[in-house]
Amino acid sequence: MSRASPPLTSNVVRRARRLWRQYGIFWLGAIAVGLVAVLYARLIDWGYDAFRTMQHQHVWLPLVLTPAIGAACAWLTRTFFRGSEGSGIPQVIATLHTNTSNTGSRLLTFRILAGKIAVSFLAILGGFTIGREGPTVQVGAALMFNLRRLYPRSNALIERQLVLAGAAAGLSAAFNTPLAGIVFAIEELTRSFEARASGVLITAIIIAGVIALGLNGNYTYFGTIEIGAHFPDLLAVAVVLTAIVTGIAGGVFCWLLLNTARWIPAPLRKLHGERPVVFAALCGLLIAVVGLISGGTTFGSGYAEARGLLEGTEHLSMFYPLLKMISMVGSYLPGIPGGIFAPSLSIGAGFGNVLHMVFDSMQLQMLIALAMVGYLAAVTQSPITSFVIVMEMINGHALVISLMATALISSRVSRVFAPPLYDALAQRYMAPPQQPAPAPVPEVPEALLGDEGDAAPVDAATRQ
Repeated sequence: MSRASPPLTSNVVRRARRLWRQYGIFWLGAIAVGLVAVLYARLIDWGYDAFRTMQHQHVWLPLVLTPAIGAACAWLTRTFFRGSEGSGIPQVIATLHTNTSNTGSRLLTFRILAGKIAVSFLAILGGFTIGREGPTVQVGAALMFNLRRLYPRSNALIERQLVLAGAAAGLSAAFNTPLAGIVFAIEELTRSFEARASGVLITAIIIAGVIALGLNGNYTYFGTIEIGAHFPDLLAVAVVLTAIVTGIAGGVFCWLLLNTARWIPAPLRKLHGERPVVFAALCGLLIAVVGLISGGTTFGSGYAEARGLLEGTEHLSMFYPLLKMISMVGSYLPGIPGGIFAPSLSIGAGFGNVLHMVFDSMQLQMLIALAMVGYLAAVTQSPITSFVIVMEMINGHALVISLMATALISSRVSRVFAPPLYDALAQRYMAPPQQPAPAPVPEVPEALLGDEGDAAPVDAATRQ
């Protein structure tokens, strides 16, 4: 006697459940990453527009507003949202290179996700020099990581693929740079290519990118630059000099963040350890003063200034890149959530503007593009990611060889001054801290370390 076959409806239900677990959960997460990336971008843009409106109406307002908001951001981060500090990329790297489940449960929670968005929005309302792209990486990784609860048999491989795909999709949706999202995941996050994760990674980037394009339309982040068919004779010289200048500048920036104990005066180190909220207020005052000196151009991420230079509508001081670097360092010492991608591109654009004085026969747009790539590569020491990001941002395929060369040279020059920034900062998240505060970066001299979590500028400098 033959055994009766299961009802058709039962087979359909089982198949639907299998498809949901195999594809549906993942696609839902990628859609969520795209939506959150777009909404977060609009929130940050609205916050900075509100600050600029207030600053134009009351020029001296930042002297009060920026320190007050800096103090509030430091208090909120230390009290409620530890793990949300800085760009968020080091947290994602640490999660991928340790036990993903344990580290992700500390650094990729919904609480940290909410704090990342809320505190960075508050910081941009105060005119701090931060970007939104790094935070979007951590937000995307956190969204995808928490979907593991929907898998009945979640394992380390699934969790790792979710984190990697969410981080890459976050960067792609933030910049509208899908190729850069893939390269970023390979070069910066994992430092290797995993064939098993490639399909998952690309699918997440596609879905998140489609959502972002549907809400924002098809666009290039900095617009499209026009490069003639004939390159100037001095292009090779310009590439080398631009790479050296931006490599030194980016290397110095990394050194300042990783070696705060060597250059911050002892009284300020003590103030940061004992009264971090007051220290954050002082950093806010420094940012406000620099902003007033620069005519307001150093506030915010610097996106408007960089785009204005590329379009020929902005005229900046030759001191702009130096002042922007000061403001950028001041924004990260207190440990406020915020990224460094957009400010780095803005500083690079400023260096391109300065180098135009040397290569006045070359197109300003060309020099700006080269310097943007050079400075970003020097800060991240990820040359492939840097040139792909900028190439997609400006539709600069005609300059691809020059961009590649600049990124490679500048990243090598930067390494003379400091190790890769994100990798160095990720070390402090690799093991669970014994105290509520994260452990200091290993590269910092021991003489400057106090009680764990109380090492004032050391802790601040690692909060990137």
